[in-house]
Amino acid sequence: MKSLIDAVAPKRLGVGFRWLLASSWLSNTGDGIAIAAGPLLVASLTHNAVLIAAGALLQWLPDLLFSLWAGALADRLDRRRIVVAVDLARAAVLVVLALTIVTHTVSVGLVLTTLFVVGTAEVFADTTTSTLMPMLVHRDDLAVGNARIQIGLITVNQLAGPPIGAALFTAGAAWPFASQAALVAFGAILVSRIALPAHGREKARNTAIATDIAEGVRWVRHHPAVRTLVMTIFTFNITFGAAWSVLVIYATRHLGLGPAGFGLITTVSAAGGLLGTLSYGSIIKRVSLGNIMRVGLIIETLTHLGLALATSAWIAMPIFFVFGAHAFIWGTTSITVRQRAVPTELQGRVGSVNSVGVFGGLVIGAGIGGLLAQDIGITAPFWFAFAGSALFVVLIWRQLTHIAHTDAAPAPGVRSVPAHPDLGPS
Repeated sequence: MKSLIDAVAPKRLGVGFRWLLASSWLSNTGDGIAIAAGPLLVASLTHNAVLIAAGALLQWLPDLLFSLWAGALADRLDRRRIVVAVDLARAAVLVVLALTIVTHTVSVGLVLTTLFVVGTAEVFADTTTSTLMPMLVHRDDLAVGNARIQIGLITVNQLAGPPIGAALFTAGAAWPFASQAALVAFGAILVSRIALPAHGREKARNTAIATDIAEGVRWVRHHPAVRTLVMTIFTFNITFGAAWSVLVIYATRHLGLGPAGFGLITTVSAAGGLLGTLSYGSIIKRVSLGNIMRVGLIIETLTHLGLALATSAWIAMPIFFVFGAHAFIWGTTSITVRQRAVPTELQGRVGSVNSVGVFGGLVIGAGIGGLLAQDIGITAPFWFAFAGSALFVVLIWRQLTHIAHTDAAPAPGVRSVPAHPDLGPS
């Protein structure tokens, strides 16, 4: 057992990383259960495509509204306490949702409201959690640490979680949300065990929060690699959000899959992601990061075309597999570049600017996808996604040369501090 733990979380990464990894895997198991159960609950209460897409939109909207504030608070306050407090609050809200289901008082409006509240809590938890890795792990080991987090994300969130969520939903609609609440709460307890070094802001909270936010936005604008990442993810998430916001009705009505089959889509995508993540070390030795992103954008564009043309699950599932490999390779590249480039005291704010790009695109896309599916047809969002992605590839192609592994390089007026007193700059 000890050798297995050392292989998964090497000693050199530290005890704090092990607590973070365990917490991440527990919370991701709960979130994976909700990936399938959430859309299934909404779809069980309404057949309106706009309302179903609204379920996805209301999960993504909080990141657009609150990410910048969450990032600024993460750079001002005790990061561990933020994660613990918000995750416990999120668990409490999920318990309330489960109780309304059991008592048959649940409604579409209540579910959509709950999704928004839980999504808001996740903004503060996830934004703050993303700042912990550079504080615990040496910059040269960030790729290893992120890969371990990604493997957990794939196996428990994407592979195991959705089928479990679909099965629990079939057994009883309240079970997935009660289970998620318990797992998130346990994850918060594990985070409380982490000892963090100072991140440079505890004694410097005399500036307005808007000033802190502006500093993070200014840093992104002056850094070519991170600026390109934000711009790319924003544009491509418009098209992705349009298609994936109606994925539950695409799967159940167009492909003829039931609840378990819908959960299987995420599992198949995660299997591709696991292959991509395990191959990541070999890939970055042979292919530049700019070219990795270029290939990924082409794959994503062709994914939308393939799904628009697919008429059965036998055709769609291999497409989801390839897309999963692309998504996790992209995600590992993006977060590693950002963590290595950004000074520790700016991790929260720069990460929040990235989140605004991520979820701003998703929110816009979800609104478009719901309307297209309702007025034209279920495959219309996928045709829109294909056409929009193809256009974005052409427009952003040359900008991808900016992507590179860069050391922390603050914009003028921004002071850099070490990620760890014994490990040097992050």
